[in-house]
Amino acid sequence: MRKRLRRTRRIVLAVLIVLLVPLLTAETALRVNYMGDPADGTHTRDRDAIWLGHAWVDGRKKDADLTALARELRTTGIRDLYVHTGPMEHDGTLPKSRYPKARWLLDAVHRELPGVRVQAFLGDVLATESPDGMRLEQAATRAAVVDSARQVLDTGYDGVHLDLEPLHSGDRDYLSLLDDVRTVTRARDAQLSVAAHQIDPLPGFHSFWGTVAGHPKWWSQEFFGRVARRVDQIAVMSYDTMQPLESLYGGYVAQQTSLALEVTPPTTHLLMGLPFYHENRFGHWNQAETVAAAVHGVRLGLSRTDADRERFGVAAYIDFAATEEDWASYRDGWVR
Repeated sequence: MRKRLRRTRRIVLAVLIVLLVPLLTAETALRVNYMGDPADGTHTRDRDAIWLGHAWVDGRKKDADLTALARELRTTGIRDLYVHTGPMEHDGTLPKSRYPKARWLLDAVHRELPGVRVQAFLGDVLATESPDGMRLEQAATRAAVVDSARQVLDTGYDGVHLDLEPLHSGDRDYLSLLDDVRTVTRARDAQLSVAAHQIDPLPGFHSFWGTVAGHPKWWSQEFFGRVARRVDQIAVMSYDTMQPLESLYGGYVAQQTSLALEVTPPTTHLLMGLPFYHENRFGHWNQAETVAAAVHGVRLGLSRTDADRERFGVAAYIDFAATEEDWASYRDGWVR
């Protein structure tokens, strides 16, 4: 009996070592990655963006709100607004009733903030991990999404911003959709931008996590590059990282920035996401995922990989949850 107990304890200890040693090694690497000083000049290129909530197009926001937003943005490098205009239906269609005040917003932004583009943020849940959601493998659904893109451009939007989740690495139907949508946006001299999943922090990690958790979460670096080559802008959702400490989160963002820069062509505008929202749950620890840490990580990754990259910026998520501290950290650390 005692021998069996000792054997069981040894097995449990061995399993813990196998699991914990790689984890501790990876976390130590992230902490080291956060060390050092960014290179001079790694600040805004006046190519930043912000995601805006649905209230801007459904009638809840008024002229006074737009005036306040314009005042806020004039002292930043933000030149693209991703305005939530969906969600699309699972069949890819977009009811016009979802954005009755879009024309008001477009006219007001173009009047108050010359040079700032307004892109229609169109999203939906994909049926990749549950039976409900949009199915990109259906040609009719993809065609409907293309029609929805054409529809918002007809309204006057300066571009289309797609956010379809959870999108698994290697999805060929998604790549096909991007090719088709870009044909429409190019014909209108409009932007095509996407919200992108994070890149494997270790090679093949999305496959491992998909097996363990049923949710691959990450994209391979190769797939990220294939997406980046098909769009005008790609914004990495570099938050919800599961990192428990600010230094680890900042090191993770630095790593993500480098990985993204390595495979994003210089003709594509790369943006790294900033967490302008506050939650405490397993995937997102508020005390760790701060704007200050994200900005420092972005600057470190940029410094080490491509400090002079012109088509580069940060993207803040999201306006209605942002605090004064978030805005101050963005301005002090990135805009200056």
